[in-house]
Amino acid sequence: MQYFLFSLSIVLVIITFIPLIKNEYWIFRVCDYPRLQKLVINTFCIAGLVLYSSMESGYHSNELLLLLMILNAFYLLRQILPFTWLGKKQVQRIEAEIPENGFSVMISNVYQDNKNYKGCLEEIKEADPDVLLLLETDAAWDKETNSLEDHFPFYKKVPLENTYGMLLYSKLELEHTEVKYLVEKDIPSIHSQIVLPSGQRVQMYAVHPEPPVPMENPSSKERDKELLLVADLAKDSNLPVIVIGDLNDVAWSYTTELFLKMSGLLDPRRGRGFYNSFHAHYPFLRFPLDHAFISTDLKIKEMKRLHNFGSDHFPIFISLQYEAAAKLEQEEMQPDQEDTEIAAEKKSAD
Repeated sequence: MQYFLFSLSIVLVIITFIPLIKNEYWIFRVCDYPRLQKLVINTFCIAGLVLYSSMESGYHSNELLLLLMILNAFYLLRQILPFTWLGKKQVQRIEAEIPENGFSVMISNVYQDNKNYKGCLEEIKEADPDVLLLLETDAAWDKETNSLEDHFPFYKKVPLENTYGMLLYSKLELEHTEVKYLVEKDIPSIHSQIVLPSGQRVQMYAVHPEPPVPMENPSSKERDKELLLVADLAKDSNLPVIVIGDLNDVAWSYTTELFLKMSGLLDPRRGRGFYNSFHAHYPFLRFPLDHAFISTDLKIKEMKRLHNFGSDHFPIFISLQYEAAAKLEQEEMQPDQEDTEIAAEKKSAD
């Protein structure tokens, strides 16, 4: 038991600090995901080390390890707190509703092999979003959900059999809608302008980059490049911006933070909660992978995780409002010289 406890503690410290190495290989990036899980296990290790020390009177060889684990716990806690109600909110809640400037979005990775089409349609009906993005949608999902066209008169469909298909539906008018393949020829993104009832346009980018996992792609290079190319588009836009989708990255990773710095967008999760969307079937292995990042002239009305209908992802719902004056109240993150250089390097990678 002693050796297991000591070994587990050392492994935890290693996988806590591995993500600090800005390497694109999957093992460095995936270790960023289970931050809360690492804190929970770290706490149990501290309790075990304290208990072991009390049982082995006069035995002090684990005191240094105990101190290391306490410091590790504080480090993890510091990384997690911004995504709890104790953290500072990046996005402010609306103070007064302006219906003509409001809109809601539902993001759902349906899991391509999932056949619960009815459950999906029921959840969409219950949430009643203005804009709907369905991911991992193939021809079967397109066929089984085409009744959505009766309720969402504006849509753009890119059904694919490779788990990167997209179905975008909207009750609000869509303009200048394009399907682009920014990095990989078989992984699309949808770029469109949402026309609010007031006539205000909101630039939307719907993305689903490839994750850094051994069975698909051992490197995060393509994912990082796509996100940073979208960050440039968002930064250069003269319109309010929202980036939505399954980004295959956690909200607290270095890459996501780099994306926020380079795009000037905000994360509504900060100061509110994790809103873990994956994995729906394993409560201890849940991470925030599905996102809605917004510009400083948008405020939040509501954000929630919806019910699962057989997918490995929970849907995410967010309701927003455009307010031009919000730019004076909400502060974007600023990149430093190192961030700018790293972003340029990632965007130029082949």
